[in-house]
Amino acid sequence: MLYPRIIPCLLVHEKGLVKTVQFKNGKYVGDPINAVKIFNEKEVDELMVLDIDATVKHQPPDYSMIAKLANECNMPLCYGGGITTPEQAFRILNLGVEKIALSAAAIARPELAAEIAAVIGAQSVVIVLDVKKHGFPFRDYEVFTHNGTVPTRQKPDALIRLFEKIGVGEFVINSIDRDGMMTHYDWELADRLRQVSAAPITFLGGAGSLEDIGELIRRYRIIGCAAGSIFVFKGKYKAVLISYPDRARKERLIQENLQPMEII
Repeated sequence: MLYPRIIPCLLVHEKGLVKTVQFKNGKYVGDPINAVKIFNEKEVDELMVLDIDATVKHQPPDYSMIAKLANECNMPLCYGGGITTPEQAFRILNLGVEKIALSAAAIARPELAAEIAAVIGAQSVVIVLDVKKHGFPFRDYEVFTHNGTVPTRQKPDALIRLFEKIGVGEFVINSIDRDGMMTHYDWELADRLRQVSAAPITFLGGAGSLEDIGELIRRYRIIGCAAGSIFVFKGKYKAVLISYPDRARKERLIQENLQPMEII
């Protein structure tokens, strides 16, 4: 059966984990391996790890770190950061990673996604689109790269259609405006992009509670629900605490927001 997936997203900066607000002011939240060990105990659905230094600093993937993460993970692992060739993607999958996340390199040269998919399979390729409202006088959604600093002048709708034609099977939509705000997901953006494609989409950015995740499931049913802050912070002062709903609470959250007939 296919269920909605509840996915912690971890950001790696200078070998440590950070949590950003609107892609800025990263707060240190711990060691990546320790976080993975805790998430193992909590039986998370899937884990996403994004190295936010690699592309900006023109660095290749940190294979040593990736190997340590993959060896520790008991759950499916999606890794992104610094991947620019099929050879790199193949090497990372051989380390035990299930999915490769591509962003800036694939947006600059979409054929890269097709080349990597030909080597590792389309089911293992994920396109991450970092999106925010931008422009004057008419603000609309635009995709940015390099940690939200480089505008692409492309709309997420168009890029999803492009990558679908190439054969990419999964997308992560990351709201820059909502990142770390802990209010709720960008429903306008989610509504818009869910109508564009029936491909698996994971939404990231803005979740401030499990109720927000429940609302995402209620609106869009079989979907990826990713979040950072709610899985690494606790309380109004944002004390660092790795957390995840236990199995019973997660099942209850899903069942309360997903009609049984729509679990396939």
